[in-house]
Amino acid sequence: MTTQRVKEILSWYGSDNPGTLTNLARLLNHGKLGGTGKLVLLPVDQGFEHGPARSFAPNPPAYDPRYHFELAIAAGCNGYAAPLGFLEAGAREFAGEIPLILKVNDHDVLLDEADPTQALTGSVEDALRLGCVGIGFTIYPGSAQRFELYQQIRAYAEEAKRRGLIVMIWSYARGSGLSKTGETAIDVIGYAAQIAAQLGAHIIKVKLPNEHIEQEAARKVYEKEQIPIATLSERVRHVVQCTFNGRRIVIFSGGVIDTDDALLDEMRAIHAGGGFGSIIGRNSFQRSKPDALQLLNTIMDIYSEQAAPIRTPVLT
Repeated sequence: MTTQRVKEILSWYGSDNPGTLTNLARLLNHGKLGGTGKLVLLPVDQGFEHGPARSFAPNPPAYDPRYHFELAIAAGCNGYAAPLGFLEAGAREFAGEIPLILKVNDHDVLLDEADPTQALTGSVEDALRLGCVGIGFTIYPGSAQRFELYQQIRAYAEEAKRRGLIVMIWSYARGSGLSKTGETAIDVIGYAAQIAAQLGAHIIKVKLPNEHIEQEAARKVYEKEQIPIATLSERVRHVVQCTFNGRRIVIFSGGVIDTDDALLDEMRAIHAGGGFGSIIGRNSFQRSKPDALQLLNTIMDIYSEQAAPIRTPVLT
């Protein structure tokens, strides 16, 4: 049965057809967090994005695509996202056991690029053939290649929604015009999240923001309006506000964290700030399966701590 919270979230996507809303509901209702409005997803695009040894050598069973299906299912994740090859390697064997998201563009690190872009590596037709609930697409706000990526996802999103699929956008700020710190600056992350929402994403994935402000024009506004950004939970709340005042699902990537305590503190800040959850890749599949399951269960416990969701202010 669909909970009131899930019905509320579905109501934010009034332009979508019943097929798309059904697939969004499948994702929100699946796994240990089903019905709460929170999401924990397992993404495994790192083999393409970072290389196989860098991604899987710390836990060799992870070289096998089926390992990741098994991990996501055993952990009770809401869904599993991966490029075409990994999904094709397990979609039949694990059909119907977990919602799938096909990552339809990818990037490699064989060359160093100041302004990255992504290659189109999958299609809406592939997603339908594999039984996916939706597609995933990366954009790089800040890259000189960004406008081409925006145009590509507009076309992909139009087809996906017409065919009843959801659209998830990885919005990663990168490019020659940004400092390294600026890639996760609060003004840049908020802007990246807004761009993804404006491009029609149902679910937006961004990195956690730091308190640096990259753009001088933005700094003046943050200071004048006294926007609270001192703590991580305040910054998460602001990013949620930037995604249509909390009326779009925004989740946060974990990145490389030194300790489990530091990682779990980030999850607590996401929860306290009204974020919708996390997408946890290397921090889970690069450790043994028992350790990964323990970590993912702890993360899900954090997100399910409070029965009542944290609300963002609504306009009156």
